[in-house]
Amino acid sequence: MSIYQSLKKSYRKSRDRNNDWRLFLRLVPYIRHSQGILVLVMVLLVLVAVANAVQPLLIGQIISLIRNEPSAYEFLRNRPLGQGLNILLGLLVVAITTRLIVTGLQGYLLQKLGQQITAAIRRDLFHHVTSLAVRFFDRTPVGKLITRLTSDVEVLGDVFSTGAIGIVSNIFSMLVIIGVMVSIQWQLACLLLVILLPITSMIIYFQQQYRQANYKAREELSILNSQLQENVVGMNVVQLFRREKFNAQMFRDSNERYTQQVDQTIFYDSAVSATLEWIGLVAIAGVLWLGGWLLLGNNLTFGTLSAFVLYAQRLFDPLKDFAEKFTVIQAGFTAIERVSDILDEPIEIRDRPTVNTRFSMFDAKFGYIDEIAADLESENFQTTPELGEIRFEHVWFAYKDDDYVIKDLDFVIHPGEKVALVGPTGAGKSSIIRLLCRLYEPTQGRILVDGVDIRELPQAELRRYLAVILQEGFLFAGDVKSNITLGDRYTLEEIEEAAQKTNVAQFIEQLPLGYDTQLRERGTNISSGEKQLLAFARAAIRNPQILILDEATASLDVGTEALIQEALNQLLVKRTAIIIAHRLSTIRNVDRIFVLKRGELIEQGSHDELLQQGGMYATLHNLQMLGT
Repeated sequence: MSIYQSLKKSYRKSRDRNNDWRLFLRLVPYIRHSQGILVLVMVLLVLVAVANAVQPLLIGQIISLIRNEPSAYEFLRNRPLGQGLNILLGLLVVAITTRLIVTGLQGYLLQKLGQQITAAIRRDLFHHVTSLAVRFFDRTPVGKLITRLTSDVEVLGDVFSTGAIGIVSNIFSMLVIIGVMVSIQWQLACLLLVILLPITSMIIYFQQQYRQANYKAREELSILNSQLQENVVGMNVVQLFRREKFNAQMFRDSNERYTQQVDQTIFYDSAVSATLEWIGLVAIAGVLWLGGWLLLGNNLTFGTLSAFVLYAQRLFDPLKDFAEKFTVIQAGFTAIERVSDILDEPIEIRDRPTVNTRFSMFDAKFGYIDEIAADLESENFQTTPELGEIRFEHVWFAYKDDDYVIKDLDFVIHPGEKVALVGPTGAGKSSIIRLLCRLYEPTQGRILVDGVDIRELPQAELRRYLAVILQEGFLFAGDVKSNITLGDRYTLEEIEEAAQKTNVAQFIEQLPLGYDTQLRERGTNISSGEKQLLAFARAAIRNPQILILDEATASLDVGTEALIQEALNQLLVKRTAIIIAHRLSTIRNVDRIFVLKRGELIEQGSHDELLQQGGMYATLHNLQMLGT
């Protein structure tokens, strides 16, 4: 190996150690709220270590006292044998009892500490994930996120509770034992130290290999969970297209790769245990050999030799435990790396520090915040004509690199105006909605609502100011009321009023428990059309100034659609509306129609004006008419 390669390898190891230390330090803030528990655990470590080190010494003293050897303590030899033995046995019982009680209490406190740390990390990770832009979820499989939010976080708690604290405990116990051995018989102590040093290096090597294998295993587990989640969610497609065998084979292949990586971690973990078992026996044999030679030369007593045999075992017990805890630490570092990848993911869309409330926008534009605030609490808000202007100023947007899906959009939607977005698939209709709702940031240009850049507005207030009804309404597990309010505070009267306004009250009242009916995850116990009805009530209760409809009535039957259309006509009064529609017959009465193609606005006008132009809209309209 060249000098350059040696230096490069050394630098890489140093960098990895620094990286490990940096990863460990990321967990330190999470113990600040549990400092009391940590201090108590550290105090208990001293008691456990002392009680553990005293037991072989007392047993050696018992043997020396029985054999009347000079290594027995003077105050014991000056007493009757029975009395001396009773004193030693009493001390031994106290040491054993203390160790058992303190070890149990310490284990409880460590588990409690680990659970507190785990809960805090999981809370911060969930909050961070829900703050990330939609762009992150576009490229990250759900299964990987679930793995990191669950099993990876569980491992992190063990890093402190049983890993780091356990290693400190083991090191302290070993130091106490070594100190006691050196004070009793330095030759035998040096023999054990000579055996101990190279074994420690071997353990560290095996643990490094274990960490690499563990990282690969965690990645394979993420892939496995992703496939499982994908198959469960898409079970209808799996069964309808008879993909059971194909998908089962894919899952078996992933499962096999995961098993192989787990086997690697088991191999290195077992190698450490087997090595320590073998070395432990060698150490005891070495103590017996050297101790026997010293015993024959009258340089050692039988009681001291017995104590050292026990110390040899006690010295390697913490080392075995140390190896197990080190395995936990290595697995923890892997988990920290994976969780840190999420926590280090930048929050692309943030509220600016100068942003206060939605009222600041109105105050800056009109100068009468009190009147507007009063209007928000009354029906007057619905008749305020000045609000609801949307302006796109030379907006460009690309999901990745320079592959623009929106190109130089520049238009104004006036307050109260109804505008439809029309165009073939991939024209950029949904992208416009996502930009307006600030789920993505424009690559270039800016978007204004009532003359204010939406980046200057709090996200929560912007999304209360506008409501979006998608083609498929998403429902959470819970009752009907909570799926309408979505955590906001509304009274039952307000919920019922919103349902009445959108003509969905009759459907809700027909449910077994009405507004208290429990819905399953994704609303699987009601139909698609019924889910969509709840989405309309969800939008109506928020009294938005801007309403966005993305094929909102596509999943409704003819009768239900007529009811919803009647409710929509009332809901859209004096509100700005953007409607994405594929059935052109549903948008004839809008004020303007924007025709999009590959992210560009190529035509705009009313239904009749666009038909007279004979452009793309006329072509799409004629094709739909031919198909009816």
